[in-house]
Amino acid sequence: MNIQQERISELIERREKVRNGGGEKGIAKQHEKGKYTARERLAMLLDEGSFEEMDMFVEHRCTNFDMEKKYIPGDAVVTGSGTVNGRLVYVFAQDFTVSAGSLSEMMSKKICKVMDMAMQMGAPVIGLNDSGGARIQEGINALAGYGEIFERNILASGVIPQISGIFGPCAGGAVYSPALTDFILMMEGTSNMFLTGPKVVKTVLGEDITAEDLGGASVHASKSGVTQFTAATEEDAITTIKQLLSYIPQNNMEEAPRVECNDPIDRTDDSLNEIIPDNPNQAYDMYEVIKSVVDNGEFFEIHKAFAKSIIIGFARFNGQSVGIVANQPKFMAGVLDSNSSRKAARFVRFCDAFNIPLVTLVDVPGFLPGSGQEHNAVIVHGAKLLYAYGEATVPKVTVTLRKSYGGSHIVMSCKQLRGDLNYAWPSAEIAVMGAAGAAGVLYAKEAKEQADPKAFIAEKEAEYTKLFANPYAAAKYGYIEDVIEPRNTRFRICRGLAQLANKKQTVPAKKHGNIPL
Repeated sequence: MNIQQERISELIERREKVRNGGGEKGIAKQHEKGKYTARERLAMLLDEGSFEEMDMFVEHRCTNFDMEKKYIPGDAVVTGSGTVNGRLVYVFAQDFTVSAGSLSEMMSKKICKVMDMAMQMGAPVIGLNDSGGARIQEGINALAGYGEIFERNILASGVIPQISGIFGPCAGGAVYSPALTDFILMMEGTSNMFLTGPKVVKTVLGEDITAEDLGGASVHASKSGVTQFTAATEEDAITTIKQLLSYIPQNNMEEAPRVECNDPIDRTDDSLNEIIPDNPNQAYDMYEVIKSVVDNGEFFEIHKAFAKSIIIGFARFNGQSVGIVANQPKFMAGVLDSNSSRKAARFVRFCDAFNIPLVTLVDVPGFLPGSGQEHNAVIVHGAKLLYAYGEATVPKVTVTLRKSYGGSHIVMSCKQLRGDLNYAWPSAEIAVMGAAGAAGVLYAKEAKEQADPKAFIAEKEAEYTKLFANPYAAAKYGYIEDVIEPRNTRFRICRGLAQLANKKQTVPAKKHGNIPL
């Protein structure tokens, strides 16, 4: 064997050693937990044969606590680029089989490199997190590494899509990188996120709580709203990430991929003419409306378990990716509150940042009253949604189905927030408040003087409804473009989006606004 062949053999051996990660025992232990390794996850995510690994031979340079004697393959992270359905993405996957995936100075440099390249190339970055936290032996260098990653997250925000998959523990400062990204997915039963773990909580507060109850997937999906998606299996998780990518563009200078549409844009649905109940207090399911009007009834929902009174997600109209925001009358009458407002606001801002048109389906009776909401700053959270819609320059099509009252009418993409095309069904009630409430306020004194106060109020309610609680008062002033037949909603939205395809709108020159936070 000549020298060149020896060197090639050495290269092959080195590669194999790094690819083996934590060795057979470490990999077996990972599998016993029902978890895949970093490389196995990347193999599932990326198109076969497309992965180009970077910095495979990077090693740590810590000498504290005899660390110079410890070999950590790839410094516990796999980084590089590949394609998903033929589209370029940059990836990093922490390897829990190697030093528990702990973050070090050199790991952060590897992650920062792919994030920098993703921004330069205009491609999404996907991080698969599975780490025990900062590598304590490296002290401040590990903390500095987190800071470098966070700065990249901030600089990349609104420039390229950022997706975080939480496939194991993610605690302490590590949680802030996913929190700065656009979408988070957590694994049910095997992942958690928290700033301080159960032991610290017990020591400081005396509270006994498990890691799952403190920061598990179900908690963050339904209570805190930290995660947008959960998955029961890692295969499901990877499928969800792939689906998400199919609806979003590569970067903020491009549009989302357009797919061939075999669903006629002029398809009508007579069931929509009957879906609104005669009783204004009776619920119906907004999902039925959404699935009726979008291409092939396909709706990719986001934040499904959180703030259920509002629905957000992606769909397509005539093959074009669109963000949908819709009140859900079936849950708390579709009322807006602190959580639903911030849930929708963040989604609207994502769509606006990445050139995705917005379709808003409105049936909102108002903001949830009560001291709980007021003390939870519902004013500020509601203002977030108002700000998001008012700031957005993407095409905005709004359809009011039934109720649209008071301040909640304004925040749901009304004409005054630069809504482009605002339509209403004949059942729409666009007013300051409901007829019953208005009549009670306007005629309370007169009612007391009547022989039959109830009949008097009922008469005034009917008068108010005829004058204001209908779409024609708004149409008279040009606040809505047209009153449309429900069965034709799909066609009107499709045609409206086509009309707005070349929309150009700017905001006043400024460094940035100061959104209510």
